[in-house]
Formats: sequence, structure tokens, C-alpha cells
Amino acid sequence: MKKTVGTEAMDKSLIEKVSRILYSCGAISFGHFTLTSGAYSPYYIDMRLIPSYPDQFNELCGFYVELIKSKVKEFNRVAGVPTAGIPYAVMVAHKLRKPFLYVREALKHHGRGRIIEGIIKPGDKVLVVDDIATTGGSILKAVESLRMSGGSVSDSVVLIDREQGASELLIREGVRLHSVATITEIAKALYDLGLLEKEKLELIVKYIEAGGFIKDR
Repeated sequence: MKKTVGTEAMDKSLIEKVSRILYSCGAISFGHFTLTSGAYSPYYIDMRLIPSYPDQFNELCGFYVELIKSKVKEFNRVAGVPTAGIPYAVMVAHKLRKPFLYVREALKHHGRGRIIEGIIKPGDKVLVVDDIATTGGSILKAVESLRMSGGSVSDSVVLIDREQGASELLIREGVRLHSVATITEIAKALYDLGLLEKEKLELIVKYIEAGGFIKDR
């Protein structure tokens, strides 16, 4: 559906707010970074820093809630993805007054031996919340665990989509990915705000267009 002028202006304002928060909290950096996969990236986002800034954290979680109310039709539980996504999922669940649970990275072999921490019942409709989506692998792993535990998952929400295949992977598995902003939108907003040089913006756009696989220099 084509956006109206008013909607585009509202979206731009929201993306600028998100971009300013990330920048002011030092959660987004530009330069030369080696990811855990060994690949090179011209930017790095550390969402673990944001909860140390309560006001900004609360505002970002409010953006999640606005997106969920406009895009997600029906769910009765919120699930977090370890580890950086859990604080956001907790706050979002609290704001929406929905039960919270989270999915462990691996089955624990002590206590109750659970991979799902929290209450999930057969037929529960679960919304998965994470901080960032890259390839979608972490979200899909959580979805699979939730489904194996009897839950139904059709939607996931993140603050930032790094545009490296997550949406395509998840939709093939019957899960829609909703994001408050994409990394391209954030980079362009920071450029418009005078907080990012043109050369770095162009490098990020090139990186995304190449699928996140620019060779290390």
C-alpha cells in the first residue's frame, strides 16, 4: 500500500528519533569492524548499551509498541531472544500487559531442563521480540523452539533490520518480520542530520546492496 505524505513524514520523524537515540547513546559506530562470522562491516550496533539510559530505552520500547499495535493482529504472549533482545522483550511485554517468556540458546541440563523459561501452553499465539535482525537465524531458532513447545508464531518484531536476509528467511517459515527501522533508513537519517559523512553513507548502502558481503580492505 502506498504511503500518504503524512505517513511518510511521520515515519521520517520516528526514524530520526531512533537514529538520534542510537547516536547519542554510542550504540551505533561507523568504521571498520570484524563480526563474529569473520566478515567485515562498515558499522556496528550495540543495543546492550541502551538499557543503561532509562529514558531512551523507554522511548525505543514505546516505538516497538506502536509498531506492534499497527502491524500485529493477535497474540497472547511475548517471547524474548537471548541475549540482547531480552530487555526489550521484557519492557514491551510489560507495556502491552502480556505474559513474558524467553527462549534459551540451548537446553539446560539442570533444574527443570527447559529451553523455554516462562509459561507457554499449547495453542498460545506468541510474538517474538528481538533487538536486531541480521540473517534471521536467531529468531528462527527461537520460533522453532516455541513451536516445538506447542506455541504458534506468525510475527516477529525488531528495532532494526540489518537487511541481510532475515525477512526473506522468516517469511519462508511462515513468520513476518516487522522492524521499526532499517539500517539504510538510519544511515540516511544520520546523514541528513549531519552526523554521518557522505562517504560512510555510500559505503553502508553499497554494503547492504551487496548483501553484507563487501571484501575486507
